[in-house]
Amino acid sequence: MVLIQGGWGVKRRLNQMGIHPGDFITVTRHGPLGGPIAIEVHGFQLALGKGVASQVLVQLTEEMTIALAGQPNCGKSTLFNHIAGFKSITANFPGTSVSFIKTRTRIDGLTCHCIDLPGTYSLTSEEPAEREARKHLLSGEVDLIINVADASLLSRSLELTLELLELEVPMILCLNMMDEAERKGIEIDAAKLEEILGIPVFPVIAATGKGVKNLFAGVRQVWEERRRGKVQRFSKDIEEVIQPLASLLGPPEKRVNERVPARFLAIKLLEKDEPLVEEVKQAGDFYRRVVPFQEKLQESHGAPSDEVISSERHALAMNIFEKVARVIRSPKRDFRTTLDQWVLHRVTGYVILALVFYGFFHFIFGIGEMVEGPLLQYFEQLNRNLESLLPEGSLSLSLVHGVLHGISGGIAIVLPYLVPFLIGLSLLEDLGYLPRVAFLMDAFMHRMGLHGKSVIPFILGYGCSVPAVMSTRILEIPQHRFVVSVLSTMIPCAARITIIFGLVAFFINPNAALAIFVLNLLVVAFFGKVMSSFSPESNLGFILEMPAYQVPSLPSTWKKSWCRIREFIMIAWPLLIAGSMVLALIEYWKLDLWINYLLLPLTGLLGLPFSVGTTLLFGLLRKELSLIMLTQALGTSEVSTVMSHTQILVFTIFVTFYMPCLATVGVLWKEIGRKGAFLAMGLTLGIATVLGLLTRGFGEFFLK
Repeated sequence: MVLIQGGWGVKRRLNQMGIHPGDFITVTRHGPLGGPIAIEVHGFQLALGKGVASQVLVQLTEEMTIALAGQPNCGKSTLFNHIAGFKSITANFPGTSVSFIKTRTRIDGLTCHCIDLPGTYSLTSEEPAEREARKHLLSGEVDLIINVADASLLSRSLELTLELLELEVPMILCLNMMDEAERKGIEIDAAKLEEILGIPVFPVIAATGKGVKNLFAGVRQVWEERRRGKVQRFSKDIEEVIQPLASLLGPPEKRVNERVPARFLAIKLLEKDEPLVEEVKQAGDFYRRVVPFQEKLQESHGAPSDEVISSERHALAMNIFEKVARVIRSPKRDFRTTLDQWVLHRVTGYVILALVFYGFFHFIFGIGEMVEGPLLQYFEQLNRNLESLLPEGSLSLSLVHGVLHGISGGIAIVLPYLVPFLIGLSLLEDLGYLPRVAFLMDAFMHRMGLHGKSVIPFILGYGCSVPAVMSTRILEIPQHRFVVSVLSTMIPCAARITIIFGLVAFFINPNAALAIFVLNLLVVAFFGKVMSSFSPESNLGFILEMPAYQVPSLPSTWKKSWCRIREFIMIAWPLLIAGSMVLALIEYWKLDLWINYLLLPLTGLLGLPFSVGTTLLFGLLRKELSLIMLTQALGTSEVSTVMSHTQILVFTIFVTFYMPCLATVGVLWKEIGRKGAFLAMGLTLGIATVLGLLTRGFGEFFLK
């Protein structure tokens, strides 16, 4: 804002609201029919009539797009969260970010669109997540790149830095994890590195925020100067191949991608980059003119041209590392040095794995059971008090019942188990234990015909099926991605875990709940083997970075847990309350009878109460609805007074396996196509029905 014109009344009112010349204003919406204008200033929204708005003089500011690019597990998302609040889920294992996350913010007066790209080891992409990062970097829409590098692995990180420099986009190098580099005894001369690369270099510890302010203070200057780094040259004989090929590509308008420098394209063609090669082949017969350059490089070095370029880049990165870094002492020994000797051991590793998840299980149940009982009693008493105030059988009483069931379900049934589960999962993620689980489970995954990295989507599935399906992008083989996407929908998400604990563990016993988790793993393993056997495909082998252990930061763990809990509060809980009200209206108008009669073949087959049909239908929207609707449909939160232990087990097992929620179906449709989504829905419904029948037979024979 430059100036507030008009009468003193307008100025005074805006000044009283904290709005003064020099403040930054964003127009968010124009009212219909020439109505007022909605603006955002200082984090709040304000509506200004056209007359008032015309008296506020503003100067348009430029906007820029910043991409955070780096190798997996280098701390991009942690840095991104310093800009965006907490929008990007971070974890101490590679492949956490499998799609880009974008936020709009202001940095030193500039309106910036910041993008957290998936981690990629190279711009020669292999995995879908890496292709996502490459697509944005080559789009020509990025104004500035913040290359986040792991300072403790600088020589490796510089290989991606050298590729990014070839794009000739203004760039900043963020040396993250300087504390870990110091622990390893590595001393880095940032000024020398800046001189060699020709770009600003900022040492940072993103986990604590140290150096982050200085990093973003340099953004505006780099962008205004359009400061591009120094493209590093390869050895003479390789340059004698690159430069003629770059000239052969011609001016920008004649290239397959006019937004990318010719030198970058030439190097990628020598690397036989598959997407680029296919693009060039489809554009005409130009690729046959590229082959002689590849052959020349191969003849002179005795290796394929892609290996030659990769080796040369590696040597160049090592050379730079030796100039700017030195190891001044041996790494400090701490608990992380010896922990893997126990955690990854062929015997103790599995013992620790069992103890960790057994302890995790009892941590969730212990807290949930302690909180659920008293809260349920409180809401039962509140419900009885409200019944005495309203006419029996009235619409108002039905609506109050519906609202109260939705509120009490979220507070007394879901949150007591959801909160400790998400906190525990965040601790395991931040500690760096999950890649060790993948290491231990690789042999079991291969017996299922899958890859060891498949365990990562399965673990994420215990939080939510949506990111679990999306994380299958870390798998290189399409067939594996398809199978793991379908199987990950069978993993009980946080909502279904809440149902298991809230019903089976609470009303029967914890061991019965544990048995459901074991059954789930056996079913997933069996169908993984069956599905993989239909279309076997060669395996690339197990390659997964094992990051160093990190002591979890409690504030960071809470922020990440709160980010996930907030999703339940903001999205799922309103749906629970709305669903409870809808069910109350359905029951008031006796429409639930029609729905339950429609689903009677299924509920009757499973031996479930007649009124349960509506709850299964609502569970397709959000899984939490199945539990909340169950207590409402049965008319009591004391489920064991209405349903037998066998019926509780049947209901829980059916809900654990049956069709994924609508959000997951949408992601499946996007990731594996329409047929894959319908296959997942049909398969899970069939499995749930069969398991429900078997449980009914088992329960009627062994349980009373």
